Amino acid sequence: MEEKLFWIGILVGIYLFLTHHFNEKGRFKSDKFVRAWHAVFIFVVSFAGVMLLMVSLDNRKGEVVTAVLFSQKQVIYGLIAGLVCGLAAYLRVGGKHAARDGKSSAAKHHPPKTDVVKEDMEWSETIFSAVVLASIVMYLFVQAFKIPSGSMRITFLEGDHLFVNKFIYGFRIPYTHKKILDFKKINRGDIVVFQFPSFDPTEEQCGGSQYGKDFIKRVIGLPGETVELRNGVVFINGIKLPYEPYAQYQDPMRYPRPHSSKVTPADYQIFWENRTLAKRVSELVRDNFGPVTVPQGHYMMMGDNRDRSCDSRYWGPVPAYLIKGKAWFIYWPPSRMGLPE
Repeated sequence: MEEKLFWIGILVGIYLFLTHHFNEKGRFKSDKFVRAWHAVFIFVVSFAGVMLLMVSLDNRKGEVVTAVLFSQKQVIYGLIAGLVCGLAAYLRVGGKHAARDGKSSAAKHHPPKTDVVKEDMEWSETIFSAVVLASIVMYLFVQAFKIPSGSMRITFLEGDHLFVNKFIYGFRIPYTHKKILDFKKINRGDIVVFQFPSFDPTEEQCGGSQYGKDFIKRVIGLPGETVELRNGVVFINGIKLPYEPYAQYQDPMRYPRPHSSKVTPADYQIFWENRTLAKRVSELVRDNFGPVTVPQGHYMMMGDNRDRSCDSRYWGPVPAYLIKGKAWFIYWPPSRMGLPE
């Protein structure tokens, strides 16, 4: 969302810059130009507003793809709204000035730029400042996130709204894989929000395409560690992971180890890193998985609801640069308000 807000701010900023430029050139002495430019302002605001509304609605449905700036559907709806509202504004301002000129010659002493253009400039400055500030805050510091599924029960429930601390693991340089000023290392047990590790929109995982979507899971395997599950129990470097109070098992049955005698350990590792393990070996890797070695710069994620979580057991490790931040505070509903454990 922060990148979407940033580019909306750029769009409004371009309008604001051109408005000041045309004002200096005296273009707003023409009523016709004022009408056209006011229509442009309404187009920009309507276009941006409808696209952000579509993003919000898609977010509630779990359909937002963070790897894509705006979807084709969002842009089309935005353009339609912008064109309709812009045309309506053009006709409305023209009608108002025509009526004013017909009623009184004194109206000519109040040129359009003293009301329409001035008001548009004030609104555009407010929108520009608010959008840019919000995008910076969301990109660097805090972002809101909604729990889309039950994979993290009972730590989080479906529909919980929480804030994500984005600066704790460092600031990511835009459009790069580099982070600076990391205040805290990613540790086992941290609950993190990350972009799904797939760059192919046609790839299907967890029953559909997860390309560009945000996930929330708990960090289980750290870079360089060997991770294995035996009948649902996690082993790190051959040692059983101590008691996990957050883990929940809803299924009384444990799946047997998949028959993979023809798969060498090296191929097993490759399948896992390429996110094809469940397809190549078996979807029964839920309870008996590995051993695999977490690549350097990557992490293995698992949901707290171990029997109902589509996680790294199925689609592989997560690169560090895709991790956006740490779950911080549940703010809605009020009855569940507090810090996650």
